[in-house]
Amino acid sequence: MKTFRRLLLAVLVMALLAAGGWWFTRPKPIPVVLHEVARGTVEATLANTRAGEIEACQRTRLATIVGGRIDYLGVREGDRVAAGQVLMRLWHGDLDARLAVNRAQLATATRRVQEACAVADNAEREAARQAALVKRGFVSTRAEERARTEARARRAACNTAHADVATAEAQVAATTTERQRLVLLAPFAGTVAKITGELGEISTPSPPGVPTPPAIDLIDDSCLYVKAPMDEIDAPRIQPGQPVRITLEALPGRVFEGRVKRIAPYITAVEKQARTVEVDIDFVRSEEARGLLVGYSADVEIILASRPDTLRIPTAALREGGRVLVERDGTLAERTLRSGVSNWEYTEVLEGLAAGERIVTSLEREGVAAGARVVAEPAGR
Repeated sequence: MKTFRRLLLAVLVMALLAAGGWWFTRPKPIPVVLHEVARGTVEATLANTRAGEIEACQRTRLATIVGGRIDYLGVREGDRVAAGQVLMRLWHGDLDARLAVNRAQLATATRRVQEACAVADNAEREAARQAALVKRGFVSTRAEERARTEARARRAACNTAHADVATAEAQVAATTTERQRLVLLAPFAGTVAKITGELGEISTPSPPGVPTPPAIDLIDDSCLYVKAPMDEIDAPRIQPGQPVRITLEALPGRVFEGRVKRIAPYITAVEKQARTVEVDIDFVRSEEARGLLVGYSADVEIILASRPDTLRIPTAALREGGRVLVERDGTLAERTLRSGVSNWEYTEVLEGLAAGERIVTSLEREGVAAGARVVAEPAGR
């Protein structure tokens, strides 16, 4: 009996030692970040590959057709101008003198018309009188013929005088047109962004194929839009009318609502590895864009699809093949999901998870795998 008790005690001691050894040498639970599956909004979006920028709906870089000395500069940078307003004029004293000569020639030609046509009218009346006298036998037919010939000659002189008037008018119009080549008018109402040249300096137009700074850069800043480059791979999924979120580096935290207006019909290759398509985006509320500066850098998110109040998980929790690690009673189990709409932040869950279940988002940690024992990492670490 004593031997049995001693044996039982020895077995008990051995079991306690084994249990203690296992307890102190057992694998410690891995601290992981857990996310509770819940409902929310998931959007499929596309973002620009490089920074876009604010553009004006109308912008023109004006230059005179011919060169010359700046004789009049009626605006300064930053001025608001009306459509048709004279902005700049080059010296044209020689054309003014030529125009004065043309107008004098026109006046002379006009007076000649009055004189020649009055003589022609009188000659035609005389020819008619001679024809009447011939019928009564008072004059010879030869006299009548002379009168008719004289009338025709006088009428031809009248017509020539009219032609001289038309020529003089054309000369006035030609000189006036040539003067307009030296004047810059605002084609639309806007703001003068830049002026190249000062009063008295020489303004030179750009030779063909040689770009030079414009004399006046005019911007219609009452209408603005965003031009953004998108990756060529995404081009087939972009359609006019799609909603867009616009953010500006100059105004952090502020989001503008936009709509896709136009997709360029060609691909731009800035570099061989960077092939993009330009997308134009209008502001939904144009009044919000007032005061923005043309040239501001802008980022856009084109919303392809939106799923409100749907089951979602962080996209970072997904493993290859649409698998996730689900925590239950401190142990991880692998599960395969059927997902829907996704973006870089969230992925829609169609099948495989239920609200309230917890999944691992810290997949990069060593030992995180199916069957591992884990403990939730305290919030804020």
